Amino acid sequence: MTSQPSLLFVFGLGYSAQQLASRLLAAGWQVAGTVRSEAKAAELRSRGIDARVWSGEGPVEVPEGAHWLVTLPPGKDGCPAAQSVLKCPDLSRSVTYLSTTGVYGDLNGGWVTERSPVNPGSPRAAARVKAEGQWQALTGDTARLVRLPGIYGPGRSAFDRLRDGTARRIVKEGQVFSRIHVDDIASGLEALMQRPEITGVFHLCDELPAPPQDVIAHAAGLLGIDPPPEVPFDAASLSPMAASFYAECKRVSNARAKAALRWRPAYPTYREGLAAILAAETGKIFP
Repeated sequence: MTSQPSLLFVFGLGYSAQQLASRLLAAGWQVAGTVRSEAKAAELRSRGIDARVWSGEGPVEVPEGAHWLVTLPPGKDGCPAAQSVLKCPDLSRSVTYLSTTGVYGDLNGGWVTERSPVNPGSPRAAARVKAEGQWQALTGDTARLVRLPGIYGPGRSAFDRLRDGTARRIVKEGQVFSRIHVDDIASGLEALMQRPEITGVFHLCDELPAPPQDVIAHAAGLLGIDPPPEVPFDAASLSPMAASFYAECKRVSNARAKAALRWRPAYPTYREGLAAILAAETGKIFP
């Protein structure tokens, strides 16, 4: 059994990373990392996280022997953290880069595994592929690339869109998306931190790729309200950014993460995930 190091350094202490940090702090780890504002740093320090302000440019002081988790979106030159640390990955225990399943492009609803070739269909996805390559080059192909689908969780779910009136049930025939609850990202990343010798690509995702309109309808049912009406995709008048998400359709497999890490999603479908979010809010149990 690999001994468990006790320090995580996060480039970009955002939503998913903070969920992981909470798990690791409870297990006795130390967690440090970067944020962009002093106000955010102060808030995280109050929770026991050694947060440091970093603009995304210039050198970063990273403690030796830490696991590294990189969550930053790429810029025009690739990953800003990779540009800053250069050969410093030699000082890390492991490097894990959070990427996106968007790197696979459109598969017309087909399944992708960790062995599927990348085929980015947008500049955003191409930038992710570039960033992945930078980390593989810096680490001698030992970086762990975690490709994530759509992320949801407390404060970032269909419930919030229904409550603020922005939820839409846009229907495009055959369209499905994979997704992942933030708690399942955290548990999967924790499993990776415990196995620094394991490298390569991993998918952390649920097990029911589903049409987005079904998720909205189910969330509305849990809230006891009527769902918004269905809107055909061609009549939805989406922004170019929103429409780009519907340009790709794929189903994402999590088989390697389950086999190599013995990880299992606590919320294998959006139904369990949404029920857990609402139960935490209300104290009630939902089917």
